[in-house]
Amino acid sequence: MTKTNKGTGTIWRTTALLAGATSLLAAPFATEVRLKPASQSLTDTWQSLPIEPRHSTQLGISFRTPQIEALRLDMRSTLETLLTYPFELIRLGAYWKRIEPEPGAFRTDELDWQIEAAERAGKQIILCLGPLKTFSYPEFFTPEHYLPHPFPNHTRVKPDAYPTLLAAATAFITRLLKRYREHKSIIAWQLEHEAVDPLGIEHSWRLDTSFVEQEMKAVREVDPGRPILLNGFLPTSLLVSLSQWWQTRDQGDSLDVAQQMADIVGIDYYPRHALVALGKRTVYLDGSKSYWWQQRRLRRLFSQTHSQRQKLMISEGQAEPWEAITIPPNPRGQGMSSCLPEHIITNYNTCMRWPQKRGLLSAYLFWGAEYWILRQQYSDPSYLQAFARILEQA
Repeated sequence: MTKTNKGTGTIWRTTALLAGATSLLAAPFATEVRLKPASQSLTDTWQSLPIEPRHSTQLGISFRTPQIEALRLDMRSTLETLLTYPFELIRLGAYWKRIEPEPGAFRTDELDWQIEAAERAGKQIILCLGPLKTFSYPEFFTPEHYLPHPFPNHTRVKPDAYPTLLAAATAFITRLLKRYREHKSIIAWQLEHEAVDPLGIEHSWRLDTSFVEQEMKAVREVDPGRPILLNGFLPTSLLVSLSQWWQTRDQGDSLDVAQQMADIVGIDYYPRHALVALGKRTVYLDGSKSYWWQQRRLRRLFSQTHSQRQKLMISEGQAEPWEAITIPPNPRGQGMSSCLPEHIITNYNTCMRWPQKRGLLSAYLFWGAEYWILRQQYSDPSYLQAFARILEQA
């Protein structure tokens, strides 16, 4: 009888502990998940928010030619408009599929005039060489004549499995470097985009670290003195953090690889994004309230990059909506819940508060400048004006 009571007590204590552990894990999920109307009325909140000082951090944008086409904007006038704003740094992309649409082609006219326009405006440039992965959806720009069949899912792409592709990729890198290395305005090369992470939810294949190492070797051989940027996605919610860890646990994620190999480590920061649309409402993950797993990783990033004399930057700071569809919606007179104009400022402010010492964050690149132009054309200049407030007051 006594043993039975002890056993029953042990079962109840174990059950209680499990329930407690489950509730502790469930609590962050509950605070991160939001069910909201997808679009909201615009307010003037962005006009009165305080602006964190940037100190020595450079400010800038990324410019995405595929996104310009997706939003049906004029490429030249969009870039020229953005370049009139007083930021210091712009990131441009060399999209392999656009430069080499068929065997033997090497069409750099589009990239040439972007670099020339940025130089005339006095901007410094980070050029993403790709080659396989470059920023802007769908983030994968390998010409079909080098990869006639998609990579198998759930695999790591290794050099010995794709020697012809690796040779073509390094040849593309080398040709770009020789063309642009004399431009003093280019202060760094970016190699791949979130190099060893899975390609969103569409594909689960990943580049192997050894593949990226071979590409980096090609860069160093042609231009050994200029720094190389590798960037990675910073999970801001527990659900995404667990998913990222599980998918990349065998070789680490792109931020891990960047810390091991790069001169500049870039953080891609998206605190709010949609999970699924449910009619007029959408389920969002909101990681804007930092939890211990995010803070712990940030402390490690700042400490290790500083000790290794690497630069650390925000390569993408969310400044456009991330909804349940690919192209961010443009509702007239309203804004999307995942990124309202005020979030451009609050996301920037959050990142400026991260460093414990001044000068540890070298740059902050706003992500979504093309979308701001689209909004302005539809009588909503608030996204551009929020950006202008930061440039003026930071």
